[in-house]
Amino acid sequence: MSSAPLRLGSIAPNFQADTTQGPIDFHEFIGDNWVILFSHPEDYTPVCTTELGAFAKLEPEFTKRGCKLIGLSANTVESHGGWIKDINEVNNTTLTFPIIGDKERKVALAYDMIDHQDATNVDSKGVAFTIRSVFIIDPKKTIRLILSYPASTGRNTAEVLRVLDSLQTGDKERVTTPINWLPGDDVIVHPTIPTEEAQKLYPDMRIVKPYLRYRSLPKENTSANV
Repeated sequence: MSSAPLRLGSIAPNFQADTTQGPIDFHEFIGDNWVILFSHPEDYTPVCTTELGAFAKLEPEFTKRGCKLIGLSANTVESHGGWIKDINEVNNTTLTFPIIGDKERKVALAYDMIDHQDATNVDSKGVAFTIRSVFIIDPKKTIRLILSYPASTGRNTAEVLRVLDSLQTGDKERVTTPINWLPGDDVIVHPTIPTEEAQKLYPDMRIVKPYLRYRSLPKENTSANV
């Protein structure tokens, strides 16, 4: 696996690993789908239990968008299996996506998921646990989003879904999205499109500044249908 720093636009490193649903080759797992790979520090911990439950509840929305979920922590697959029962009980859900067993931190190191901030966030051998990382990976195996959260702070699943919607909409419609954008809101005409061309393409375009030009999207072009 590559040790080069990962950036937006990097090809997601491939790996083979055991998961709660059997062994996988990551690139084969991606296939022609979008994938969200996210890590958590440890099984049977409070914040992680709430997070995995939230992702499980929202999984149908990711599925509608052609996106798979896959989790990871520095624990064994056997540990994950027992913990999933707690997740389902606490959150009243049924977790169906795979969770990678990464006791040796092989995947975590390849994706730079190791905690360098909290010196106390280590296992019984003194080895650092994984932080709360999120990677959105497109069907071309390209990393499109990287988020890192400290162990003390739970993530926002709705924000991860919102970014996926933005990326898919941008890819399809040649647009960018403004702050707090949600599907159905106006989008921004891509800066690379000259105004004269944009006016022909989008008669409803609203020019606020030469570099800030809004347009609406037909309802059928929301990301859930991409």
